Amino acid sequence: MISHITLGTNDLDRAVAFYDPIMQSLGHVRVPFERSDPFIMWKDPSMDRPLIALTRPVNGAPHEPGNGQMVAFVAPDRPTVDAVHALAMEAGGQDEGAPGLRPLYHPNYYGAYFRDPDGNKICIVCHDAVD
Repeated sequence: MISHITLGTNDLDRAVAFYDPIMQSLGHVRVPFERSDPFIMWKDPSMDRPLIALTRPVNGAPHEPGNGQMVAFVAPDRPTVDAVHALAMEAGGQDEGAPGLRPLYHPNYYGAYFRDPDGNKICIVCHDAVD
């Protein structure tokens, strides 16, 4: 259903430093990509798509985060949700909702929310029940 998701940034080096440990914690690997205006991308190593990409806006205008857009990454378990949220906070992310159950979505929805240094809203979520 989804080929790729692109997140804009005004500072690619800062964004990569923010996202590399998060993507590693979620089990995603960097995808080699070469061109003069780089995209930095990650993916689940067991699948070709979807890709998550970071880039500066191709039109040269500054990146501005949208209102109402969010990217949600699936975590394999609740401790990973906690760990990724902590990584984001340590790396300069803005807390938009601490890790915890969100039963208004469903009984096992365990998520955390933050904004990256460019203002993009991110969710880390595990949908599984605790054994």
